[in-house]
Amino acid sequence: MEKIEEILTRSVDAVYPSRQALRILLSSGKQIRVYVGIDPTADYVHLGHSTNYLVLERLWRLGHKIIVLVGDFTAMIGDPSDKTSARAPLTKEEVTKNLQSFKKQIGKILNFEDTDNPIDFLFNSTWLSKLSFEKLIELASNFTVQQMLERDMFERRVQEHKPLYVHEFFYPLLQGYDSVALEVDLEVGGTDQTFNMLAGRTLARRYLNREKYVLATTLLVHPVTGEKMMSKSLGTGIGLNESPENMFGKTMALPDEGIVQMFVDCTRMPMDEINKKKRRLESGENPRDIKLELAHEIVTMYHGRKVADGARAHWKKVFSEKRIPETIPEVEINKGMLLVDVLVANGLAKSKTGARRLISQKAVEFDGTVLSDASVALTKNGVLRVGKKKLVRLKINK
Repeated sequence: MEKIEEILTRSVDAVYPSRQALRILLSSGKQIRVYVGIDPTADYVHLGHSTNYLVLERLWRLGHKIIVLVGDFTAMIGDPSDKTSARAPLTKEEVTKNLQSFKKQIGKILNFEDTDNPIDFLFNSTWLSKLSFEKLIELASNFTVQQMLERDMFERRVQEHKPLYVHEFFYPLLQGYDSVALEVDLEVGGTDQTFNMLAGRTLARRYLNREKYVLATTLLVHPVTGEKMMSKSLGTGIGLNESPENMFGKTMALPDEGIVQMFVDCTRMPMDEINKKKRRLESGENPRDIKLELAHEIVTMYHGRKVADGARAHWKKVFSEKRIPETIPEVEINKGMLLVDVLVANGLAKSKTGARRLISQKAVEFDGTVLSDASVALTKNGVLRVGKKKLVRLKINK
């Protein structure tokens, strides 16, 4: 029962139809079918996604049937969730490229090698590519336009006179149909997927005449600003395939306010240990010391303790012990300015071509983390280092 309570509460924002209903199901002794879906919109899985896989792992350890579903078909439509403009659909070639290492990355959390209770790794193109137009019309008949327009992002776009395309309505229909095709009892996903997951609940009632439970997990957001802490476009996504040094450095660059949530959502550490760290923060202990423990814990999960020890020593050597002088030049930049533009504008590179060359040579660091994407947007204050001698302290204009 203690393990069931952890499933129902840790990293959980909401449960449909209710926590008590799911508690009864999980306590029944019945093996249930559980799935989480992921769209291959990038070629890596980041720590923000790991929350769902850690929930699946807890369910798997209780003996339940786990399915990881790759939305290779729905990715070619583009998930409109949390988007204020239409997302560009991916081509089949882009989807195939992004999928190349997905299973290996997710396998750092879930044991795909187990034969006693094997975890399935499936693709929704298996059934969605075979849907007839007649079947699609039938699926659409289960929802009204008014229901679709109730989605926050759709409603916002209508109010702002931004385009809202008909094909975007197909996404929740098709994700919902995944629940029918898989005949699942429970779907796990982030709160930004709640509308889509509940669409699956509607279709499960219609076609399977059964309840489908939904467990909506918390998203990694800055508790003060509300901004996502894991975002590829902002350069803050920490991939499960990152090198130990980059994983450690990027964790150290996360906001202090997110330390506790990172422990809760992205590690296997018991909650009583996490609560001790929370009390240490509240008592005034230096957040950096506890963040060092967080970074070490995360790198240990994906690379092992010995490697994590090395990553910690590396970070201290290249950043903490560099003794960056207080007198280095300070420059002001607009929030969201691209890295390549910052380098050129402040004389750290002679041209954009030269800036990109420095970045490709791993000669550019921000707060101790190597930056490898010239188009990354800089959004917070910090120290930018180019090579061994060029340093500037960036200050973001409010």
